[in-house]
Amino acid sequence: MPIEKALEIAEDRNLDLVLVAPNSKPVVCKIMNYGKYKFEQAKKEKESRKNQKAIEIKEIRVSSNIGQHDFDFKSKNARSFLEGGNKVKFTLRFRGRELNNSKSGEAILNKFAESLEDIAIVEKKPLLEGKIMFIILAKKV
Repeated sequence: MPIEKALEIAEDRNLDLVLVAPNSKPVVCKIMNYGKYKFEQAKKEKESRKNQKAIEIKEIRVSSNIGQHDFDFKSKNARSFLEGGNKVKFTLRFRGRELNNSKSGEAILNKFAESLEDIAIVEKKPLLEGKIMFIILAKKV
C-alpha cells in the first residue's frame, strides 16, 4: 500500500503510522496509537524492574585465631545469607605479626569455603590486599 494511503487511513482513525521494520523490502508500518504504546512499554519496564532483586554482598569478619564455636556460628550465618540469594564475603584482618603467617589465614578462609561447598561456590579465591585477606562465595545455581 502506498505511504500516502496509509497516512490517510491513520489520520481518518486518529491514529499514528509507525515504522516497524525499516530495513525489510517492502518497508513494514503499523497503524496504532503511539502514545498508548509508549506508555505500555514504560509500564512493562517498570514492572520488570520491580521484580528484580539486587544481589547484595554480605560481609562476615573473622580473625586468624577463630574458635570452633565462632567458626560454626559464622558459617551458619553465611549459609542463611547464601540461601537468601546474597553473596558472602569473608574478611580476615591481620594485626601486627599475624601478617607473617598469612598461610594460616588462607587455610581458615578455605575451611569456610569447604564447610559451605554443598550450597556455595568460590567466586573469588583468597586474596591478600594489604593487611586484609578475603574470599567471596556465591550460591550454586
